[in-house]
Amino acid sequence: MKQGKMHYLNFRTLCAWSFMVLFLAALLGYLIYEKIRGNGAGWFPVIFGGCLLVLGICYAVVEIWLPYRRIEKRIELFLDGYTTSNLVGEDGIHISPELESLVSKMQYLMQSQEMLNLNKRQAQYLALQNQINPHFLYNTLESIRSEALIAGLVSVADMTEALATFFRYTISKVENLVSVEEELQNCMTYFKIQQYRFGDRLQLSVECDPEEKAAIYSCRIPKLTLQPILENSIIHGTECKLGTGHIRILLEMTESCLLLCISDDGNGMEERKVADINERLQKSGGILATGESETKGGIALVNVNNRIHLLFGEEYGIHVYSMPEIGTDVKIRIPVIYSDRNLIHMEERQENYC
Repeated sequence: MKQGKMHYLNFRTLCAWSFMVLFLAALLGYLIYEKIRGNGAGWFPVIFGGCLLVLGICYAVVEIWLPYRRIEKRIELFLDGYTTSNLVGEDGIHISPELESLVSKMQYLMQSQEMLNLNKRQAQYLALQNQINPHFLYNTLESIRSEALIAGLVSVADMTEALATFFRYTISKVENLVSVEEELQNCMTYFKIQQYRFGDRLQLSVECDPEEKAAIYSCRIPKLTLQPILENSIIHGTECKLGTGHIRILLEMTESCLLLCISDDGNGMEERKVADINERLQKSGGILATGESETKGGIALVNVNNRIHLLFGEEYGIHVYSMPEIGTDVKIRIPVIYSDRNLIHMEERQENYC
């Protein structure tokens, strides 16, 4: 229920300072009026009153109103889902000692390893919740494949085998990280399934520096990082395009970062929609925390981005670039990791930092 303006302390503070400024202005006006009439004791009270009024206004704006607005802005960002290292800013200004204690407690809880582990468990639970009787599903697909081979329906058998392979990868690889090579194989399996629908209208290429291929393919990344974005590129990028749609997966590596880019030459998106997607991607864990549902393919990007944030930190993640009728690039930035031990060391450093 929305409260009246007088319910909030900031509005009461504004009213109090406004009343004081009006009082000083009225007093100064009275002194000037008396001086004009010849009843004043000189210009000194007028000058003194004017200086007092200006100093009062400057003090109210600089020392009270501007810091208050900065705190309000940071709280608004926090409520929108952004995380900030200090809700009250680097100047250390607090509204009250009690609020300072409250903010410190909130930051401790948010940055603690227990909270990170809780978010990870919640993400894992949501992922498992979406898998309805998975073993029954791919066992049934194997039965369908066998019946198709007996009937001589080779294409149906191949499609069923690809689908069963895809589900096995999703179900059995329960660990946090897989190799880039494994993830690319899963993408190729998914693409093979889609080709039965689109045929030659859909083309996929994987590109990387041949000299870096072995190192890149052995890097570890979160499972199902590329496939959901590849699915988005097909469904929302090239499916509605006339003619052949081309999708490219570009793999690059720097000294400390692995850069993955999924590009399509589909319909693209308007600037406003791209800005909205990137804004949602910048928010930390908002979808998982509130249970909000996304439409039009947004949940895939948000889900992958949240898992990257949970595992590696908010300096890594996804950013989207797109132009109407040109295509869309989805760029992923994650640290270079060759074993799960590196991830454990990263989590220990985060815990020590907290």
